[in-house]
Amino acid sequence: MTPLTPAAPRAARVLPGTEEAVFIGRSLRHSLRNVDAMLMAVLLPVLLMLLFVYVFGGAFDPSGDYVNYVVPGIILLCAGFGASSTAVDVAGDKAAGIMDRLRTLPIRSWAAVTGHVVASLVRNLLATAVVIGVALAIGFRPSAGVGNWLLAIAVVAIYILAITYLFAAIGLATGSPEAANGYGFVLLFLPYLSTAFVGADTLPTWLRGFAEHQPITPVIETVRALLMGTPAGSAPALALVWLAGILAMAIVWSVILFKRQAGRR
Repeated sequence: MTPLTPAAPRAARVLPGTEEAVFIGRSLRHSLRNVDAMLMAVLLPVLLMLLFVYVFGGAFDPSGDYVNYVVPGIILLCAGFGASSTAVDVAGDKAAGIMDRLRTLPIRSWAAVTGHVVASLVRNLLATAVVIGVALAIGFRPSAGVGNWLLAIAVVAIYILAITYLFAAIGLATGSPEAANGYGFVLLFLPYLSTAFVGADTLPTWLRGFAEHQPITPVIETVRALLMGTPAGSAPALALVWLAGILAMAIVWSVILFKRQAGRR
């Protein structure tokens, strides 16, 4: 009688979220090692804030209250600088063949992108806290209570999440980290063409329309209203619509790119 062949052992089941947690930890460790990039993501917005407050602030607002106007825009500018590194990181993994290697393993390889996005969210919230601390030190005096602070932080976090997924999609779409850095840099100009630094009514007519109807402006006006008590109008609703649309578009675009590239290997 032929002896029975022992059944192959079953693969151990991985708890939900395990792969994502591993890649989040990986991305955070890479961030700690890349000190230069982290410093630039914080120092550049801080230097821009000091430049606008102390060099241009007197021309924009002779009363000396310009710091209270400009800080909400600087907060989003800081988030943009930090999130832009996600495009480079994702493109670097793709160029190095890490994404292709992950697709051959019995794991959700999409977790690598999720790891980059969540780690970027954590990094950027910490960088935002540093920028706000410096702003308070140079005279930023918000009138917000605890509830409005929490709402403002939530809006900033959603903004970071949306643009980080967008930068991740750019990283998947490009062929190299250098190209991803170049394409991502274009998006960093949007805050300059908004109400971050000056009111829309001071801009030329042809530029005013763009500044009033681009996605960054309602987000800035929402954060400004929450922190400074300025009239919000329709800005909160527009901000949520814009951010939800950008996030959904970026996720769908990323998934399409990921699956398309998986089919080419």
